Amino acid sequence: MIPTERAFGEARLELTQGDIARQSLDAIVNAANSSLLGGGGVDGAIHRAGGPAILEECRALRERLPAGLPPGQAVLTTGGRLPARHVIHTVGPVWRGGGSGEPEILARCYRNSLQLAADHDLVSIAFPSIATGAYGYPIDRAANVAIGATRLFLEGDARVRHVRFVLWSAADLAVYTAALERCAP
Repeated sequence: MIPTERAFGEARLELTQGDIARQSLDAIVNAANSSLLGGGGVDGAIHRAGGPAILEECRALRERLPAGLPPGQAVLTTGGRLPARHVIHTVGPVWRGGGSGEPEILARCYRNSLQLAADHDLVSIAFPSIATGAYGYPIDRAANVAIGATRLFLEGDARVRHVRFVLWSAADLAVYTAALERCAP
């Protein structure tokens, strides 16, 4: 059986199928759009489940970011009514074939989200599969970037102790499980 959990340094990385908006960790990550004002997919589900407090903080952030949140960057808000205390919003790259810096931008999404969590003393965080929905990033390539960037961060920074990837479908979970299996300890 392929493992759905692996230790990297002092941290544990796990994979599960489910709804990210129901995760009871310090923070969940929102695959946001640059407006930060909600949208479809994961973004819309998090805003709906978390209630108006998240949108209020996102509006305040937009005052400081009039052009929106750039791809690869991350910001922190309350979790509102979510089981998670905080939401880290990050904007993934739109897939343009892989030659426009997409892997580097996607890796920054994970690194910057983990760094933000560590800087705010958050020890547990859940990620969706960033940019693989409406932004069209191929999930097999995205999984390799996500697992690789997370592994590198966890091996170099012991402050985040638990990372969970929450995949919506069994097929997505299988792709991430294969990527984790390829990522030798």
